Parts: sequence; structure tokens; C-alpha cells
Amino acid sequence: MSKVEEFAELRPLLFSIAYRILGSVGEAEDAVQETWLRFDGSATRPTSAKAFLSAAVTRISIDVLRSARVRREEYVGPWFPEPLLSDPYEDPARAVELADSVSMAALLLLERLSPLERAVFVLREVFAFGFDEIAVSVGRSEAACRQLLVRARRHMEAGRPRFAADRQERRELATRFFDALKDGDVGGLRELLAADVRMVGDGGGKAPQLAQAVMGAENVARVLGTVFPWLIRIDVSFEPREINGQPGAIFRDRDGKVLHVLVLDVLDGQIQTVRAVINPDKIGHIGPVADAWAVDREVKRVRRQPN
Repeated sequence: MSKVEEFAELRPLLFSIAYRILGSVGEAEDAVQETWLRFDGSATRPTSAKAFLSAAVTRISIDVLRSARVRREEYVGPWFPEPLLSDPYEDPARAVELADSVSMAALLLLERLSPLERAVFVLREVFAFGFDEIAVSVGRSEAACRQLLVRARRHMEAGRPRFAADRQERRELATRFFDALKDGDVGGLRELLAADVRMVGDGGGKAPQLAQAVMGAENVARVLGTVFPWLIRIDVSFEPREINGQPGAIFRDRDGKVLHVLVLDVLDGQIQTVRAVINPDKIGHIGPVADAWAVDREVKRVRRQPN
């Protein structure tokens, strides 16, 4: 195969590695593009294109993550990964692990790790790379990589939920949730929420907050049941979608522009977390972005009108 063909064949894998290390669609795409430039500019043809490209995209992603962590420490409000509608890399034998590893909950757990720990964990636990390959990718000895993995596993296991829902259960619960949301059914929403459910929004200071943090089934149900009927009244619509391997929905204004993305964590038969990604910088890859401030002003205007 030509270099172009080899790269095209491996591109889904490269993006999937970069996204899990970075938690950003845009930064992952940039890392993949930089990897191509290095591959194309290499004077010699590597024995293994997969080994060369995987190592290159990993090293680039580690460097990007190190600088990104400084920006995330200064981020306004909670930071969430950029929503991913579909993972381009497919491996039927590891479909469950791949889906779980790209969930919002898993990516937020990965934020606890150092850049090197994160890269080692992703390459070994998600993509089953050998330690010899990982050592080359991160520039450390195999023994050091094993120690990095031990520390990464310890951090990840400490934060993992004890029970996971199967995909059918997630879909059924999400269908009931979005039906109740559309109807403004506070009681119906409350039944689906865990007692200690959290609703958190990531606006990055660039959009009106749905909620930085609302705690408890009663409070979350009331906020959702109050806010969304007003949005629907001004022709905001939502499209249920699987997002980061979890049930969610894309909300759009009357012109079809993306307003925000909602993602649900479903565990043990209940919704544990409702995450809203509102920052316009994080949803532009989905489509043209709505003016969230204008939508907010219109909702307030309509609510002030007499019935």
C-alpha cells in the first residue's frame, strides 16, 4: 500500500487513541493531522506503519495534554470532554470496552492521571498494546510503563462505579427520561433519577448555565421539568442520540443550530448524573452553533408574558 492508503486504514485507530488521551475532538483531529505530516515527511519507510503512527500520535497527544492541563486548571466552571457522536475505531471483540472507555465518566476519571499514566492506560487497557510498543510510544522503559499502569489502574478503580447498566437498559431508561422531559413531567423524571443524582453544566463562561451543579432527585427533576417545556415553547427541539457511548440528546434551536448536548450516566437502574455541554467551543464539530444567549433571552421574555 501507499503511505496515503496505510494512513487512511489506521486513521480511525489514531483518532480513537488521541481522543481518549485528550478528551477533545478538535485536539485529537489536530494530533492525527500532525501525525500524518510526520509520517509523510519521514525519509524512510517504517517496518510497521501501525507502530510508527501509534507512537507518533501518542507522543503528540501527551505534549498537547501537558499544555492543555494548564488551561483546564483555569477553566471557568466544570470541565467536560467534547461530545463524541461515534467512535471511528471498531473492534467487535472489544466493543464493550471501547464504548465504556469513551464515556464521559471514564474520560473524567482519566483526568485524574498524569499525561504519561493516561497514555499508558489507554494503550494497554483499551487497545491492548504490548508493553514493548507502549515503551516506544511514551519514551520510557517497559518496567517504568508497568509501574505507570499500576498507578493508573489504582486511580481508575478508586473512582469506578460498582454497577454498570447494560445497553438495552440504558436505552429504555433514556427513552422514558426524554419522554418525561418533553412533557415537563416532574414526577416521571423523579422516578428515573437516583436519590443523589447530580446535574452539572459545562458552559466555560461562554454560555448561560443550565446548572453548574444541582443535587438530589427532587431538585434535578424540578429544574428539568421547569426549564425544558419553556425551551420547547420557543421551538427548541432535541434529537436523542448515543453520545460517548451513553444515552443523550442534541438540542437545537428553531433554525436547527446546536444549542447544547445532554448526556446521561445510567447505573444500577437509575440515572446517576445528567451532564450538559453548553460551551459553544465544544459543540461546533457537531454542526453550526446556536446563540445560546439569544435563546436564554427569548425564554425569559416568554416567561414574563401573561398567560
